[in-house]
Amino acid sequence: MSLHFDITTCVRATSKFSQCTQCVDICPVDTIAFSDNIPSFTPSACVDCGACVGVCPSSSFHLSEFSRIDFFFGFLGHESSTISCKDNVPCLAWLSVEELMAIALNKTTTLELGYCKSCEIGERLYKQIVSNIEEANFVLSSFCDKQLEVSFEAPSVEKVAQEPSRRSFLSHINIKKMHEAKEKFEAKVDEDELKSYNLESADISKLKEKSIPNKRKLLLTSLKRLAPPTQYEVLPQDEISFISQKYVDDNCTNCQICYRICPTGALSSDNKFSLINFDAAACIKCHLCHDVCEPDAIHLQVGFENQELFEPRKRTLIEFDVRRCNECGNYFTYIEGEQSCPRCRIEEEEALFLHQNAKKLRE
Repeated sequence: MSLHFDITTCVRATSKFSQCTQCVDICPVDTIAFSDNIPSFTPSACVDCGACVGVCPSSSFHLSEFSRIDFFFGFLGHESSTISCKDNVPCLAWLSVEELMAIALNKTTTLELGYCKSCEIGERLYKQIVSNIEEANFVLSSFCDKQLEVSFEAPSVEKVAQEPSRRSFLSHINIKKMHEAKEKFEAKVDEDELKSYNLESADISKLKEKSIPNKRKLLLTSLKRLAPPTQYEVLPQDEISFISQKYVDDNCTNCQICYRICPTGALSSDNKFSLINFDAAACIKCHLCHDVCEPDAIHLQVGFENQELFEPRKRTLIEFDVRRCNECGNYFTYIEGEQSCPRCRIEEEEALFLHQNAKKLRE
């Protein structure tokens, strides 16, 4: 088993302004560091705990021979109801909040934390594991009675000796059924799920291209199987790590960077670039749009409405007055009195400057 990194999905590779440091912060052996703004690591120093896999908002890290999708469907079909680092996962920190929620929604599950007390790399990871469990249970409690159970007792020596290894767990999974479930899941997401979230066909294509992480698809698909609550709640934004609601203030200049750089398509516009739309269901709270916004016009709402998990909707955060340029015919953001777009005005200014300099030289 080894750690792999996909630079194409990393938000730091998307922009040098990204402030994401989660993989570096969580690594228990400090083998991940930034080189030219991009995460890099020494394979020989990595302990394959998978904690960076769990915290990465865009799922840029993965462990070979240990697919989280395969684990998800394998665990649901397995007789065991316990998740343990000695049984079926590299480390409990390998699972994100979204995956923990999806598991709890589909199966009564106990997370075994007894091994963390004696783990050589457990101090930093234990805090993350507990935080993930508490957050998952907190969000779940806002709309249902399903909860993750936790065992803090250290297993006996006899139990440890009798427990199957992670490889044994994977070998006992019914591969045929797992792949059938996986194919149904992927087909459901591709054909029905995204459409049921009121996304247009063009948006669906864009979202696929921009890549919504599988952990979000797992959660949304699991939520579709649950009856919506009779009353929705507003949760404190600072207590939720994986999704957000935003607003844009009047400082926005419609530079288009935020929705062009959004890794999932949560932020979008129309053909005229006359507005900024936001779909919380696709937001992974990577903070990239905030990091690149020069006028600091994008903000998080104080509260997150859990209705977005059941009835996601595209909201228009801000609209602009756009008009066609008299010179090139392209749309531009109209402020006051302009007849041409900024690019054409710059070209006109440069042409005038060159003309004046040429006239001076002739004189």
